[in-house]
Amino acid sequence: MSAAATTAATTGPPPAAKTPRKAALASWIGSALEYYDFAVYGTAAALVLNHLFFPAETSPGVAILFSMGTVGVAYVVRPLGALIMGPLADRFGRKFVLMLTLFMIGASTFAVGCLPTYDQAGLLAPALLVLCRVVQGLSASGEQASSISMSLEHSEEHRRAFTTSWTLQGTQFGTLLATAVFIPFTLLPEEALFSWGWRVPFWLSAVVVVVAYLIRRHLEEPPAFQQARAELPAEKPVSPLKQMLKHHKAAVARVAAAAMINTVNVVFTVWSLSFATSVVGLDRSTMLWVSVLANGVALLVIPAVALLADRIGRKPVFIAGVLGPAAMMYPYLAAVHAGNWVLIFLFGALMSGFFYSMANSIWPSFYAEMFPTSVRVSGLALGTQIGFAVSGGFAPVLASGVAGAEGDNWLGVAVFVTLACLLSAGAALTAKETAKKSLDEIDDLHTSRTEAAELRALGAGRQQAAEEPAVPGAGR
Repeated sequence: MSAAATTAATTGPPPAAKTPRKAALASWIGSALEYYDFAVYGTAAALVLNHLFFPAETSPGVAILFSMGTVGVAYVVRPLGALIMGPLADRFGRKFVLMLTLFMIGASTFAVGCLPTYDQAGLLAPALLVLCRVVQGLSASGEQASSISMSLEHSEEHRRAFTTSWTLQGTQFGTLLATAVFIPFTLLPEEALFSWGWRVPFWLSAVVVVVAYLIRRHLEEPPAFQQARAELPAEKPVSPLKQMLKHHKAAVARVAAAAMINTVNVVFTVWSLSFATSVVGLDRSTMLWVSVLANGVALLVIPAVALLADRIGRKPVFIAGVLGPAAMMYPYLAAVHAGNWVLIFLFGALMSGFFYSMANSIWPSFYAEMFPTSVRVSGLALGTQIGFAVSGGFAPVLASGVAGAEGDNWLGVAVFVTLACLLSAGAALTAKETAKKSLDEIDDLHTSRTEAAELRALGAGRQQAAEEPAVPGAGR
């Protein structure tokens, strides 16, 4: 038991055994759904929604800007979702939030496919679109942090990076699946695509929801969480949010800055697709195959790199995965601008499939191990969602602005991505290496003396209350 644990005796049933494979699978399928939804929306926003949900007289550049804005809405609300979902997971359980977010994400995505267009409903159409994106963002903020914490706490100590990497492997599969699903619909006649074809990928999310529910319903809470919850007072439980904001603000800020690496993904999957098809005039379906190749490479890179991180540490692998895309973004966007398909596929696979996937593979364990068990989901959710809100919420809009009225200043966009990567690398350098530490040692590492004393006092108060004999007539 760590120094952060209270001294209160507990009499409940022993914690369930660790089930790393089941936890990794449950995390994988949930992340696949979450990022299937986000990738389907991002693809639709770049190719279709800018034509369907805004007035016909809107200029192409402005329509793209509005469409990128709806992409960003789901990211902007994610910090608010983290403040709600994170404490729920730390108090009531990781599984509780995983089931809640599963249905929120699935329902909102399915609903997008049912929305009326601007021609059918006027301004109500983009308003409903934004509402669905808000629900997606609120639920996504708790889904990933809970999945990562669940798999981390179920993992064997020497394989935490590998076990948690399956959460991000799920995100790559979801992105790959969404892109692959959209490709045949882009080959439809434009009238069919714009009338019903674009809706089908959103409706297909219902299948993933059912599969994820069947997997997750039998998942047990991890032993580390059960132990941490049992040691806290029942009458006046500690607020995970209050505890996190009081003692772990620096870790939240560090994770938020490191999460700016997400800018690479947003520019690659959303802005560059719109740039290639709407500005350069490249073929839609062929550009989607670039993302398919990159995500296919990522499916192999993520678990392999995670095994390496369990051996040599989180920081060196993560930083290499941050600096690599910063360098690769220049030749990739130059190739898109030149319309050179060979180089587009080559640099797209190197930048996103290999280098970005190195960082993607490691950040689940790297970030989660910056917090003790008692506030892990709260801290991880808030830190990542602030970073994702800035990178995902503002990056598409800022990139569109930097690109200029004609949308062709790709060099400025590449510089913008580089600055975000340098911020992420700088934050990572300030973190402590935790690869060789156990979860108990990590709890001790991140629990200050003041916080430990507060928790001991609460535990002692609980034990004293339990030992005091009942007073006859009390409470009448």
